Amino acid sequence: MSGRPGAAAAAALYESSIASLPRIGRGKVRDIYAVDERHLLIVTTDRLSAFDVILPDPIPFKGQVLTALSDFWFARLAHIVPNQLTGIDPETVVETAAEKAQVRGRSIVARRFEPLPIEAVVRGYIIGSGWKDYQSTGAVCGIRLPAGLRQADKLPEPIFTPATKAEQGAHDENISFAATEKLVGGALAAQVRDVAIRLYREAAEYAAGRGIIIADTKFEFGLDEAGQLFWIDEALTADSSRFWPADQYRPGASPPSFDKQYVRDYLETLAWDKKPPAPGLPAEVIAKTSEKYLEALVRLTGRGLEG
Repeated sequence: MSGRPGAAAAAALYESSIASLPRIGRGKVRDIYAVDERHLLIVTTDRLSAFDVILPDPIPFKGQVLTALSDFWFARLAHIVPNQLTGIDPETVVETAAEKAQVRGRSIVARRFEPLPIEAVVRGYIIGSGWKDYQSTGAVCGIRLPAGLRQADKLPEPIFTPATKAEQGAHDENISFAATEKLVGGALAAQVRDVAIRLYREAAEYAAGRGIIIADTKFEFGLDEAGQLFWIDEALTADSSRFWPADQYRPGASPPSFDKQYVRDYLETLAWDKKPPAPGLPAEVIAKTSEKYLEALVRLTGRGLEG
């Protein structure tokens, strides 16, 4: 089962244009509009970023997949921490038929929160920037790890490895827990760490039963007016996580994946300095990446974009 909808839904959306609402932000993937003082319209486009640079080619179905995955995880893990969802139909906050078509299946109306200035990264395996840090220091974010780990090895326990939020085009930087405490305060840093690790553990256990290893993931949180913690942005998607097929997992090398690691691996073969402008992607890389996103959705939720 591919989860691929009909050809009529295949047009990719690189950038939204909602004239009936003021646009207040444009991230690497999401366009954000103000609905009112308490609500935002978040449109998940088909843009793809790699190495913190937005690529010039959209990935068909990506925005719909990310939205469906986030909705799934927000609902499944709502007992751990409240989230940004409101249940308001995005099509009711825009005006024209063209705008409704743009938001359909790829958007949410979210509550507004004050976002925390960190990304809450949890790692269950040693890969990516964590692997590079470990190779040079034997630690990740100040957390000393056992000697002799291989690339993609499972860690004894999941670790909380926060990062700063970089400006668009810049690279996020791993920071220590002590630095996190300085940014948000000791009590809130501990709460974020504990919530993030619990979210990861429960998600990883569920995904393992569907044949997927969640190697690591990134959470974002915000506070309401009363200082209560909420889960915001996206939830355990193929953009914010590394998903590996369990039956192909072999430590010692970067495993195949259901996420944008496929694109990262392709870009690593090019003579590109990882600074804008990014190179274009071949048609086969675009198609394969789209297929991987769709397969992750089907494996994790049991259904594709059509049901």
